Amino acid sequence: MERGSSGLQRLVREVAKFGAVGGAGILVNLGVFNLVRHVTELPVVRASVIATVVAIVFNYVGFRYWTYRDRDKGGRTRELSLFLLFSAIGLVIENGVLYLATYGFGWDSPLQSNVFKFVGIGVATLFRFWSYRSWVFKALPARDTVADAEAILERAADSRKPRQRVR
Repeated sequence: MERGSSGLQRLVREVAKFGAVGGAGILVNLGVFNLVRHVTELPVVRASVIATVVAIVFNYVGFRYWTYRDRDKGGRTRELSLFLLFSAIGLVIENGVLYLATYGFGWDSPLQSNVFKFVGIGVATLFRFWSYRSWVFKALPARDTVADAEAILERAADSRKPRQRVR
C-alpha cells in the first residue's frame, strides 16, 4: 500500500510541476501569439506557429531544470532530439485545431482565434505530457528501486526493535 501511494504522490507532484511549467508556457504562447498578430500582418496560423516555437523553448528549460530535474541527464542530445520531435507533433496538433477552425469554419475573429488556439494547446498538452514522461525525461529506475529497498529495510528494522512494556 505504501509503495502504491508513494508512486501516486510522485505522479501528483509530477503533474503539478508539469502543469505549472505548462501554465506559464500557455501564457507565453498566448502572449506571443497575440503580440505577433497585432504587430504584424502574418496570417493567424503562422503567428501561432511562431508563438508555439517560443513556448517550446520556454517549456524545455522549465521541464529540464525544474519538473524533471531528478530524471536521467545522460544523453542530452537524445533527450533534446526526442523533445523537439514530440514538440513538433504537438505543434501540428495545436495548430491543426486552429487551422481547421480558421480555414475550415471561417472562425477567425481575435476571440475565436484565441479560443481555438487554447483548445489546440489543451489537446496537444495531453499528448505532450504522455510523450515527455514516457520517452524524453525518463525516470531513473535505480532511484525508485533504492527507495523501495530502504522502505522495506526500515520496516524490517522497526519490527525487530524490542517493545517496551508499559506498567
